[in-house]
Amino acid sequence: MTFAVTGTATGKAARYPSSTLRAVMCAAALTVCSLAHGQAQPQPVQVIEAAAEPAEQAPGTAASAAEAPAPAAAAQTAAPAAAAPAAAPAAQPDAPVKLDEEMEDVKKALVKLKRDLVILEEDLLFPASSQVSVFLSMDVGKFFQLDAVTVKLNGKEVAHHLYTEKQVDALQRGGVQKLFVGNVKQGQNRVTAFFTGLGPSGRDFRRATTVEFEKGFEPTFIELAISDETEDYQPDFVSAVSN
Repeated sequence: MTFAVTGTATGKAARYPSSTLRAVMCAAALTVCSLAHGQAQPQPVQVIEAAAEPAEQAPGTAASAAEAPAPAAAAQTAAPAAAAPAAAPAAQPDAPVKLDEEMEDVKKALVKLKRDLVILEEDLLFPASSQVSVFLSMDVGKFFQLDAVTVKLNGKEVAHHLYTEKQVDALQRGGVQKLFVGNVKQGQNRVTAFFTGLGPSGRDFRRATTVEFEKGFEPTFIELAISDETEDYQPDFVSAVSN
């Protein structure tokens, strides 16, 4: 069976199969029933709910936006924490300075300790009742260039020293060298020193000087001094004893 349906838009009749019209009528009936039971706009509700979903997500977005400054705040909080370690190296240069000061104090303490030990050793090894010390000094020294010194005590060689230019220069500047320290018997003793070097006009020069002394209960100090004799332009070797 075929039905004719007049179109409202064109005013012309259109023919459709009966099955098609039956389906259209069923759909219309369902729509009417839905309207009668208050379910006329189920789809718009879904559309509204679908539209509402972004609205429900909006607070989440706002929350995310509110939480967004958190990393910046965390960065600001971390900035002082990062600045603290950065400030630490600024204080580190004081550490080497303090360490250098401590090292200097340790060196001074060691020098003092060494001096005390030397004095104690001399007191133990060379008692005052038998101790004798020999020193060398030089005054000007224009007529004699010192190369070596040999010291004999009671005919026995007890010291021999070779000199460098720096050592000779130190003596000419007022330095004093300890040539020998030892023990001698009580009574009469003799010290002889032999000086070797270059004399006037660069010639080889060798001179000896002897000093006799009486050893008592106090330490004995002997000074050997080299000086210039301006009258005859010759070096002069002088010895002196003190207790």
